[in-house]
Amino acid sequence: MAEQKSKSGGAEPSVEDLSRQLDELKADMAKLVETLGAMGRARGEHAAEDLRARAEELRNKGRARAAEAEARFEELTTEAELMARERPAAAMGLAAGVGFLLGLILARR
Repeated sequence: MAEQKSKSGGAEPSVEDLSRQLDELKADMAKLVETLGAMGRARGEHAAEDLRARAEELRNKGRARAAEAEARFEELTTEAELMARERPAAAMGLAAGVGFLLGLILARR
């Protein structure tokens, strides 16, 4: 490393030293940027995998809930049909009451 003496007798770095240090700094910064980019990509891929797994889990839960709701709807439909066959007058009264309530609710809008 070439050094020049200052007026006070201390060593001063030369322009070549400064240029070499700047080149080293640029190379180090390039490596740092590359490393940070690789870390970001790895974290992004990991986050994407986590999101895919969570979405699949939620999709499966949704399908299970839909199947449960469908089964419950079929049960209620069967019960309503049985009630209508066993007690037709009560079923007609219930249907009329529900229709009346819906009419009141919809008429206020």
